[in-house]
Amino acid sequence: MTDPRTTPLHERHHELGASFTDFGGWLMPVRYSSDLAEHHAVRRAAGLFDISHMAEFIVAGPDAAAFLDFALAGAISPMKVGRAKYSLVLAESGGIVDDVIVYRLADERFLVIANAGNRDAVAAAFDERSEGFAVPEAPAEDTGVVPVHASGLVTDVTDEFALLAVQGPIARTVVEATDGITGITPALADLGYYAWAAGEFRGVPLFVARTGYTGEDGFELLVPISHAQTLWDALLIAGQPHELVPAGLASRDTLRLEAGMPLYGHELSLDTVPAQAGLGRVVALNKDDFVGRSGLASVVAVDAPVLVGLASEGKRAGRAGYALYDTADGGEPVGEITSGALSPTLGHPIAMAYVVPRVAHPDTTLYIDVRGTRIPATVTALPFYRRSN
Repeated sequence: MTDPRTTPLHERHHELGASFTDFGGWLMPVRYSSDLAEHHAVRRAAGLFDISHMAEFIVAGPDAAAFLDFALAGAISPMKVGRAKYSLVLAESGGIVDDVIVYRLADERFLVIANAGNRDAVAAAFDERSEGFAVPEAPAEDTGVVPVHASGLVTDVTDEFALLAVQGPIARTVVEATDGITGITPALADLGYYAWAAGEFRGVPLFVARTGYTGEDGFELLVPISHAQTLWDALLIAGQPHELVPAGLASRDTLRLEAGMPLYGHELSLDTVPAQAGLGRVVALNKDDFVGRSGLASVVAVDAPVLVGLASEGKRAGRAGYALYDTADGGEPVGEITSGALSPTLGHPIAMAYVVPRVAHPDTTLYIDVRGTRIPATVTALPFYRRSN
């Protein structure tokens, strides 16, 4: 056992009175004030998250796009510079190694952001899949966007950067008002969803992506570690008049659950193929080849559990691991909850669960075994919450 790692902002979290938890091998703030207050702040105004535990890889060189086409489930070559794309790293079996976001920085340069707990698994997968693809003869030129000299086809740059997220309806107002952020191009007002812009923060390059994990508008800001604390402070100061608050992992979890966003280790795993999780659209079956293609072709999915949403009344929420039944008493389980909580926004319990296909239809009544009592729940389309604009 090794002690969990800390982000460059750990001192700031301590100063703000955060409670901590071990998450993916990192000691991360779980809350600062209360889960509910932080959740509601993101829905109504904005929250500031430290997500520096996420893993970052630069993929560079003339074969960068072709390599990612092979290494990932999605079609990466058609991406335009300035855009981002959600994709999956699949095992040969078709199971999910990790879900990632890919940003095209230049014609021959990409940034891939992976989950903290899967950093080593993604690095190993990329290393294994790189055989036969050209390694740049010289280090890739520094483009000024995510400023590192890539040392090969794939370079792990996780330890060089901090990643902060501003999420909520007034996220753009906060970022634009932050002292020291200059030259963002394109302007945030013109930046589409799943796109990125380049700027500066107090003399160092700043990467700003319009992506997030809360169901709200928001931005993720990648900055060299040397400027992480200064940027955190500046964002908090800019957000103070707008009711921005620092937010921890607890609120991030209920926010993403309301938005129907899967979490690796809960909704996604090596035992899950994309179609089961409603991610079949992510897989580009028209590509010539990619790791996992043959495994997906051999999957017999007739009785494979599929991911659904569940909504119930009252205050007793089903939690991960709780069994589901199709009768109020007796019978065999027909599924299991993967994530569940009392929704702060909606005011009633919600959950995501894998169930057998015959009970996966909307409006089907199932029963959650909550500590020996079966609570009725209704199969519901995801997401539970969708922002109005």
